[in-house]
Amino acid sequence: MKRNLYLLFLAVAAAMVLGGCNTIEGAGKDLKKVGQKIEDAAKS
Repeated sequence: MKRNLYLLFLAVAAAMVLGGCNTIEGAGKDLKKVGQKIEDAAKS
C-alpha cells in the first residue's frame, strides 16, 4: 500500500515538473516574439 502511494506521488510530481517546463518554454517563445515586434517597430 505504501509503495503504491509513493509511486502515485512520484508520478504526479513528475507530471507537474514536466508540465511546468512546457509552460515556461511557451512563455519564453511568446516573450521573444514580443521583443522581435518591438525591435521591428523601433527600426522603422
